[in-house]
Amino acid sequence: MKTYRNLFAKVCDYDNLYDAYLNASSGKTKKDYVIEFEKNLDNNLSALQWELLTCTYKPHPLTTFTIRDPKTRRISASHFRDRVIHHAICTVIAPIFESRFICDTFANRKGKGTLAALERFVCFMRRVTGNGRAISRERESHPNSIVGFALKADIRHYFENVDQGILISILRRRINDEELMWLICAILENHKTGTLGKGMPLGNLTSQFFANIYLSELDYFVKHRLRAKYYLRYVDDFIILHRNREQLEYWKMQIDAFLRESLKIELHPDKTKIIPLGAGVQLLGFRAFYHFRILKKSNVRRVLGRLELFRSKYAAGEMEQSRILLSNSGWQGYAMMGDTYGLRQQVHREIGEILAQPKSGKAEQPL
Repeated sequence: MKTYRNLFAKVCDYDNLYDAYLNASSGKTKKDYVIEFEKNLDNNLSALQWELLTCTYKPHPLTTFTIRDPKTRRISASHFRDRVIHHAICTVIAPIFESRFICDTFANRKGKGTLAALERFVCFMRRVTGNGRAISRERESHPNSIVGFALKADIRHYFENVDQGILISILRRRINDEELMWLICAILENHKTGTLGKGMPLGNLTSQFFANIYLSELDYFVKHRLRAKYYLRYVDDFIILHRNREQLEYWKMQIDAFLRESLKIELHPDKTKIIPLGAGVQLLGFRAFYHFRILKKSNVRRVLGRLELFRSKYAAGEMEQSRILLSNSGWQGYAMMGDTYGLRQQVHREIGEILAQPKSGKAEQPL
């Protein structure tokens, strides 16, 4: 396997740091911390470059907070100058590892987002069922029969349990640059957990990228050792489709053993199930059937609850119209990935009603 040298110099290059700043600030140019960094942009980037070249760079402590939307997640946000470093690293090493990822690994990759994963799943479902012919033939002879199953799996507390030592050894297979490895270790060690050498901060760009590298070991095991044809992964969630339930049961045991022995992680016992394709498979916020896909009920409840929140805050003058419209635009784009025309029209009408109501009080300035 080819290894790469002299990568640290590329990370430290001023032009690379400047591009990293542009990427880190994209969509956040009105944030106070970006404005402050930009006031002395050249000095700040030069200072970062000097700290890297002299190996005196130390990440700032992470800012940790909890979100509930809908899952409870503990997010660890990095200081802006550290985010610039994260982008600088990923720009240099991403092409090295990207070429080794399998086609059906999604998330945090260009052209490999939610819609691409959903469409690939539908493609797999059609292949497993013979483009629907197997379903029709089976139903004619056995009306209550089930054609095709999905092993839907989730890694238990994935980001908290990633073994940093194993991750470093995987990275070293391709990176032969001690200075760059020093920098990567400094970023990993900045995340403090209850277990030394475990975990990555959920929220870092580097964590998202390293998550794919770490589980690419699973991808190769499933595709080349188990020879599963219909497999796709989205971060730490993955699905395998097959006509035979017993085959999926066997693969499930093999995968769990591999994860425990080779990567020191394990399948989530409650979220790893084998599901008949005819019952619909929950994937990325949707429930996918052979001919259509709909939003999960919990997602529908959440958007309706958010409308009520918008209604009360806008009426009280605590929310700007622009923020409501931006939120609705993002949700509409997501919901369009499913068969949700009626729901989207309902939400659109309610947004119009909310914005037409009179406001009391003075609206806060948008963040």
